[in-house]
Amino acid sequence: MQQVMLICRPGFEPEAGQELMDQAAEKGIFGYFQPERNSGQVRFTIAGSETAEELMARLPLNRLVFSRDWFAVVGECELPSRDRVGAIVAFLKEHDWSGGDCARVEVRLSENNEDRDLGNFARKWVSPLSRGLREAGLLKADAKAPAKVRLEVLLSDFGSAVVGFSLEGNRSPFPDGILRLRLPASAPSRSALKLEEAWKVFLPKERWLDYLGGGKKAVDLGAAPGGWTWQLVQQGMLVSAVDNGPMNPELMASGHVEHVVADGYSWQPKRAVDWMVCDIIDKPQRTAKLAVDWVGNRLCRYTVFNLKLPMKKRYEEWLVCRDMIIRGLEEAGLNCTLKARHLYHDREEITCFIERHE
Repeated sequence: MQQVMLICRPGFEPEAGQELMDQAAEKGIFGYFQPERNSGQVRFTIAGSETAEELMARLPLNRLVFSRDWFAVVGECELPSRDRVGAIVAFLKEHDWSGGDCARVEVRLSENNEDRDLGNFARKWVSPLSRGLREAGLLKADAKAPAKVRLEVLLSDFGSAVVGFSLEGNRSPFPDGILRLRLPASAPSRSALKLEEAWKVFLPKERWLDYLGGGKKAVDLGAAPGGWTWQLVQQGMLVSAVDNGPMNPELMASGHVEHVVADGYSWQPKRAVDWMVCDIIDKPQRTAKLAVDWVGNRLCRYTVFNLKLPMKKRYEEWLVCRDMIIRGLEEAGLNCTLKARHLYHDREEITCFIERHE
């Protein structure tokens, strides 16, 4: 039985599973999923003759909105307290694991794990586990050597683990798919972390200056109190902050912000800007149309916006918004890139990025 383990935000297991089932079917691979409620984990079982590795090789992880990370499941391993390392070694040998393709092992916990002792154990166990695997020839001698796969060990508790592997170049660059950020004291609100995470997820690191540098101009729709505006100012941008509500006084004192008292859905700039960002709580289809109008009318080149999904049929609503965006940009005759992800700092929303190519 071939399985893929998806890692998602706890509570979004059905959305992650349905999305993978649909996208795998588009690649000609069919299966079904088993969500573990509020665990942040989904097992997708392949019904045909294809392997989990084949599925992961055909489908880029960044095509999945609701999955933060994934790995192919080898199986479940019991961990006797007298020799947990030996149990993993024996398990891998039993499954004909080849150490020639793997240089490192990652020990994972569920996001909502509340057992501090298990967390401490996981951190300390990586070193003896790695050493034992190398001595057994199940990992390359050099942890920094190029490797096709990485061994994954997901601890359920002290006595059991799900063992699998992820593929180089098609897994999250962040531990467990989570980009943890620290909120600076000067930021007006925690929402500032959403925009920072969006940039780090969607924009190539080597091109940050191209996207964010050079004194660009930006518009923040629904800006108050100014979390996203603050991030734009940190990049040296001149910002029009559009909101009927009050802005953070210290942010306004920066001299980089013009507060426009207006409704974010109806206001438009006289001249085009580089960036439009929007974190307004409203119907997602209304926000999707807003983004299409801004990009389609060439009012901005880049946009990051949040779609606040309804409690029910969240995945279905995203598909409606996605199709609306794609169709609208095509009708405008534009060549654009659309990316979307349920970020760690998101809650009931997903974050989208559109780039209009000149």
